[in-house]
Amino acid sequence: MIDPKLLRTDPEAVARNLARRGFALDVAALQALEDRRKPCQVELDRLRAERNANAKAVGIAKGRGEDTAALITKGESLNAGLERAERDLNEVQQALELWQLGLPNLLHDSVPDGRDESANREVRRWGEPRRLAFPPRDHVAIGEHLGGMDFEAAARISGSRFVVMRAGVARLHRALAQFMLDLHTREHGYTEVYVPYLVQAPALVGTGQLPRFEQDLFAVRGEQQFYLIPTAEVPVTNLVRGEIVPAERLPLKWVAHTPCFRSEAGAAGKDTRGMIRNHQFDKVELVQIVRPADSYAALEQLTAHAETVLQRLEIPYRTVALCAGDIGFASAKTYDLEAWLPSQQRYREISSCSNFESFQARRMQARWRNPDGGKPEAVHTLNGSGLAVGRTLVAVLENFQNEDGSVSVPAALHPYMGGAERLA
Repeated sequence: MIDPKLLRTDPEAVARNLARRGFALDVAALQALEDRRKPCQVELDRLRAERNANAKAVGIAKGRGEDTAALITKGESLNAGLERAERDLNEVQQALELWQLGLPNLLHDSVPDGRDESANREVRRWGEPRRLAFPPRDHVAIGEHLGGMDFEAAARISGSRFVVMRAGVARLHRALAQFMLDLHTREHGYTEVYVPYLVQAPALVGTGQLPRFEQDLFAVRGEQQFYLIPTAEVPVTNLVRGEIVPAERLPLKWVAHTPCFRSEAGAAGKDTRGMIRNHQFDKVELVQIVRPADSYAALEQLTAHAETVLQRLEIPYRTVALCAGDIGFASAKTYDLEAWLPSQQRYREISSCSNFESFQARRMQARWRNPDGGKPEAVHTLNGSGLAVGRTLVAVLENFQNEDGSVSVPAALHPYMGGAERLA
């Protein structure tokens, strides 16, 4: 959520920033809501002051032995008026909050301008794509040849955009997740957490998926209103919801391996073949909760941690800074990591690493106590895939494929594969 004080004091500056995204801030709507809120707040404050003064007068009158009936009647009338004023203010505040929840985050000055992904700026590349002496197969053909991917069985069970993995491919998928968790906990200083896969609506409001993106979620039918998590970002970031984190505990660095569930409502016709865009997939998620002054250094660090996974796996990739028109709703700045896929002869997204600044924290009421004054302030939150396990599996299968249809196992994964160096 954008700082409400900034919205009230400088809506034009907010509008200019959001316009970079192609988002038109309705300043008139904001002003209309503020025009409703201000008199409600003034009336509420007036009634509270009058009620307090009347209560004090009752005490004085009683002390003097005077008749207090009229004052008590007035107090009852003031209480009734106060209840009405509180309802009126609450109503307009709820409308204002709902309107604010629909606003995307402000962009950091370093975010490139641009309307779509064509304007994303490449920051760096690592590794050289392998020159294959044979026509590259895609991961579907490789997986089916190995007897390790079955999309037809998955379709019979659940429909399209699912996969059943078997044998060596399933083990490789598991090995990738374990390798990522070990790397991040042993070398990068993250604490592993196990979190619920079902969350309630307030958690999704906190991280920005609700109310704007409900169509992308899977809601669970039943007495309780649950949603399947679209990413571990939701439950892990919400670990600080409603908390005031002591300064000495920051930064908090967590990693979680979870399944993720997405309806892909806006992806009709996109990546229908294979595992690039499924309804269910696994991801190892990195989350950091930091002091505001440290968040952009933390973004560089977190991104480097995700890049290390690709480097250890020897998968060529590039890092791109997303432009204003392609960046996510809640993000102030995002780097995407894109792995090389030989079958497509291009780089494809395998991780997004984002700094949300105080946007999620305001929605979650997640704060820290700044020692320079002792007052609670919003923390900054960051997260990134470290990495998406299914897409990493795709990248390994394609980049390590051999002409005979076998797949070499990256050296970093040998300990997780019982020493196996090849899938055949």
